[in-house]
Amino acid sequence: MFTARARKGLTGLAVATVTLIALTGCASSNPLDSGSSASAGGGGSSIVVGSQDYYSNEIIAEIYAQALEGAGQTVDRKFTIGQRDAYIPLLENGTITLFPEYTGNLLQFFDKTTTARTSADVYAALPKALPSGLEVLDQSTATDGDSYTVTKAFADKYNLKTIADLSKVTEPLTLGGNAELAQRPYGPTGLKDTYSVDVAFSATGATTVDDLVAGTVNIANVYTSEPRIQTDNLVVLQDPKGLFLSSNVVPVVNSKVAAQVKDVINKVSAKLTPEGLVALNVESTVDQKSPADIAKKWLSDNGLS
Repeated sequence: MFTARARKGLTGLAVATVTLIALTGCASSNPLDSGSSASAGGGGSSIVVGSQDYYSNEIIAEIYAQALEGAGQTVDRKFTIGQRDAYIPLLENGTITLFPEYTGNLLQFFDKTTTARTSADVYAALPKALPSGLEVLDQSTATDGDSYTVTKAFADKYNLKTIADLSKVTEPLTLGGNAELAQRPYGPTGLKDTYSVDVAFSATGATTVDDLVAGTVNIANVYTSEPRIQTDNLVVLQDPKGLFLSSNVVPVVNSKVAAQVKDVINKVSAKLTPEGLVALNVESTVDQKSPADIAKKWLSDNGLS
C-alpha cells in the first residue's frame, strides 16, 4: 500500500530539484520563511524544524518545535517541504536541522539492499547507513507503515494479538488491500511463508477499510497511523517476525545540533505511541484542528509543557 499514500508518493526528480532550488536560493529574500517563531532566552544555534508535505508529519514536527521552544530554544519552522529527495540535502547542509522521519523508509533511502525488517534491526542499521553529518535520536514506538488489521469484534472472537494468531482462526480468511498487494513480498505469499496463514485476496483498493468494517473481508492492509483505527475501533496485529518493514517515527538531526536538542526530543519520542499518533491524526482529519493546537494539547497532556 505504500504506493497509494501521499507522503510515500514520488515527487519526481524535477519537482525535487525545483523545491531544492527554491529552498536554498537567495538568502536576502529568505525563501525558507514559512512562519518561524523564536523563544527568548534560547542558547546555542537556532533549530530549524522541517516537515514533509503530509499532515501527520507536520503535526509531529510542530510537537518538536513547541517542545524545544518550551525549553527555551529558538526555533524556525520550515514545513511542507516535500519528499526525501528535496529535504535530505537540506538536512545535510544544515538549512534544516531537525526532521521527523520513519525508520524503515529512511533506511531504504540510503541502503536499498538492506535486509533489516524488525524495529530493532532497522534502528540498529540506521547509524551506519546515514551520511556523515546526520544522525537519529531515540525512535518512538509510534509507527506509520503497513499492517494487517482486523475489527475489534473479530480480534476478540479469536483472541488475536499478532499476525501469527490468524493461524488459529477457524473461518475462511480474506485479505483486502490495493491490487498490487497480491504481488508484494508481504502479501498473501509472504503471509503464508512467514506466518503459515492462508488467505484469499480481494482487491478492495480505496474501500479497504469500508470492506473490513462491513465484513466483506476480515483482514485488511491498513496504515498503522490511519485515523479510522480509532474511529472504527480496529485492531492492528503485531508483527513480531518482521513481515512488514518497520516504520517507527524517529527524529533525524544534523549532527551540529544533536547535543542541543536530544534531551528534549528524546522525551517527546518516549511519549509518542502508536495509539497516540492515530489520535493526533483523528484530531487533524476528523476534528479539523490545526497542527499548532494539536501539538500544544498533546504536550500538555503528556506533561511536556
